[in-house]
Amino acid sequence: MASVSTPTPMMAQYLALKAEAADCLLFYRMGDFFELFFDDARVAAQVLDIALTARGEHEGEKIPMCGVPVHAATAYLQRLIKAGHRVAIAEQTETPEAARKARGSKALVGRAIVRFVTAGTLTEEALLDARAANWCAAIGEVNGAVAIAAADVSTGRFVVIETNAGGMGAELARLGAAEVVACEGADHPASVWRPRADFDSAGGEARLKRVYGVATLDGFGQFSRAALSAAGALVAYLEHNAKGALPFLRPPALSAAAEAMAIDAATRESLELTCTVTGQRKGSLLDAVDRTVTGAGARLLSEDIAAPLMDLGAIEARQALVALFHDDEALRERLRSALRALPDVGRALGRLAAGRGGPRDLGQLRDGLDGAWHLAELLGRVEPAPALLADTLPRLRGHGTLIDLLKRALVPAPPIEASDGGYIAAGYDAALDDLRDAGAGGRRAIAALEAKYRADTGVSALKIKHNGVLGYHIEVPARAADPLMRADSGFTHRQTMAGAIRFNAPELHEVAARVTQAGAHALTAEAAHLEELTQIALAARENIAATADSLARLDVAAGLAERAAEGHWTRPHLVEQPCFEIAGGRHPVVERALANAGDRFVANDCRLSEANRLWLVTGPNMGGKSTFLRQNALIAVLAQAGSYVPAERATIGLVDRLFSRVGASDNLARGRSTFMVEMVETAAILAQASPRSFVILDEVGRGTSTYDGLAIAWAVVEAIHEENRCRCLFATHYHELTRLAERCDALSLHHVRAREWKGDLVLLHEVAEGPADRSYGLAVARLAGMSPGTVARAKSVLAKLEAGRAKTGGLAAGLDDLPLFAAAAQAEEAQCDAIRAEVEAIDVDALTPREALDTLYRLKALAREG
Repeated sequence: MASVSTPTPMMAQYLALKAEAADCLLFYRMGDFFELFFDDARVAAQVLDIALTARGEHEGEKIPMCGVPVHAATAYLQRLIKAGHRVAIAEQTETPEAARKARGSKALVGRAIVRFVTAGTLTEEALLDARAANWCAAIGEVNGAVAIAAADVSTGRFVVIETNAGGMGAELARLGAAEVVACEGADHPASVWRPRADFDSAGGEARLKRVYGVATLDGFGQFSRAALSAAGALVAYLEHNAKGALPFLRPPALSAAAEAMAIDAATRESLELTCTVTGQRKGSLLDAVDRTVTGAGARLLSEDIAAPLMDLGAIEARQALVALFHDDEALRERLRSALRALPDVGRALGRLAAGRGGPRDLGQLRDGLDGAWHLAELLGRVEPAPALLADTLPRLRGHGTLIDLLKRALVPAPPIEASDGGYIAAGYDAALDDLRDAGAGGRRAIAALEAKYRADTGVSALKIKHNGVLGYHIEVPARAADPLMRADSGFTHRQTMAGAIRFNAPELHEVAARVTQAGAHALTAEAAHLEELTQIALAARENIAATADSLARLDVAAGLAERAAEGHWTRPHLVEQPCFEIAGGRHPVVERALANAGDRFVANDCRLSEANRLWLVTGPNMGGKSTFLRQNALIAVLAQAGSYVPAERATIGLVDRLFSRVGASDNLARGRSTFMVEMVETAAILAQASPRSFVILDEVGRGTSTYDGLAIAWAVVEAIHEENRCRCLFATHYHELTRLAERCDALSLHHVRAREWKGDLVLLHEVAEGPADRSYGLAVARLAGMSPGTVARAKSVLAKLEAGRAKTGGLAAGLDDLPLFAAAAQAEEAQCDAIRAEVEAIDVDALTPREALDTLYRLKALAREG
């Protein structure tokens, strides 16, 4: 029987920590490096493109190993997290000297996992997108009821959304969470699975009471058992990741899914609200609208667009603030200029609360709160103040004592790291000033010693240097070291290097000890002040977070005003009754792209009412049907988000649910073809759309046979008209559907205009009343570059189809005697050869007028025979 080797003490420690890290990659601290072993090393080496080496053996096999420098770990973490991995950080919990003193000369340095780094729990500035929120979400389900708890630990935001199983996907899509936590065994989409005990609602309630130090949660709202399950599980996960040191979480804000316009994941993707179908911000509605000048403002605008409001009063309050800055350009410019100079207060607070902050974060609080105070002075002169501004102003003030303290305590530009000191301002602490003076005096003494040693030895290249191993020492070039090497020189040899030799001297040792001691005491004193200032700031964290929110809201309003002014957008009128009246509406993304190319966007009207709530839109491909559909859906989103809209006038009845089925793609991973995806999305619309909903549908039924597709499209139009009774724009190439206008009194016919001019298709991009006269499919094919032969062949097939349908009503009638493409092409080529031969045989100069006319008739007869 083969013997099993006993792991070394270090490897035994590593394996124990790896068991605790579970499915995370383990960063194992060894001096100045984080090392990874075994499979972790293989994965990391591939993702990070670093060398995979080996160290020792375990159970008879070489141990794969790779490592990253501690000082550069953040950059490597960023790449690992982006690749979908989670990382456990195992730090040394004692120095080698302390380990040897406590447990003997061969003692292993103690290590422990101090933090789990995951996509949803990041706070580091370098790991986060400044203009995007970073949500970590948990799903709770109790007796069929569903809730989602989500936190952005970089700012302390904490929300709890009560929904249902059907609406869960839409809410998760709205949040765009970086990480989703679910109970083991649950049938939910998730990236992290946690024990069932974490999702116990009673345990969740107790956990929340402990975190917030309250006897009851009634002050935060009436939480369902599902909400307590989700919120408690999320807090448990965050505590686990931070090893018990829970990051800053503001009191949970309870909301219901019905408070926002419902937009499912497919519709979000189709409309590209906050990112394109490829996951990019550029090209999305958010990108076209965003004129914010701060990261916090950009994050809030993204949330506003992702969750348009359903409360008319709240929408109008946002609009009024936008209108203030839209109508007063000078005020808008002053506000935006001031906001542009402010730091990200919310994320600086989040880093301090998570224990990962430093002097610069305190400096950002100081500068941000001071800037907020001055903005309050500027905006406080606005009369009359819109309600939202009046609510915001008090949150911009109220930090005077903290601002004054941080101004006195910190230097103007504090460093990121505290390790080197120098961030506490002179005059704040007299004892610290004395220590600094002592250190400065010592450094002056060292400079004087350097000059003295040069004079005494005659070595002009002599220098006094400092490093972390030798401390202060004397260094001279090797060729000039003889005067210092003599026994009576007073210098002691320390180290020989290539080209240089290092020495010590008693006088230098004494002065260096004073400098080092003073510096160490100064660093200790500064660290104590940093801790004290941090605790004072964190005591006001709720109010500071409210100030950060207010600055973001001002930035969003001013940015939307800027966008409205530059694009000549208008303030929409929102009403309760289900209407939709847009004059001169435009697509904000397409219009921007055309403007960049020097082209003009063609605006169009859209007027839907109870008597005219379903538009059937026909016309050629590329004519603008899809753009027209999408632009009206986007206008509804912008209006209920509180923005102005790209139109001349707009009156919009509140939309409770927005649906878009415009284009589709395969979802082969789930066994769904393009047509299956289309049918699933269409079925969801028919099942959920209400009379207050807004639906856009494009080319329903085109993914199957003509007869099946037409039948499905026909039935869908009837269902929307008779059962859902919602506002709907339905684009189609099935001209047969236009006959439904005779039977559906709330359906009206419209088309996008196009004309053929001298054989070319001219797309006018205008929406007009009535059905299109034809689809212009062949013209579009020619415009796309299809070969003339193929287009000509399609034209002949079309003629046969139309002739057969005219005689029998059957689409395929008349095709039996139609030769195949190759035979037809051969016949056409032969016809061309005959005509070519006739033309080449003509002696033009010898023709009489009569003979010329006869020749033209003969050539025409040849062409007709073909």
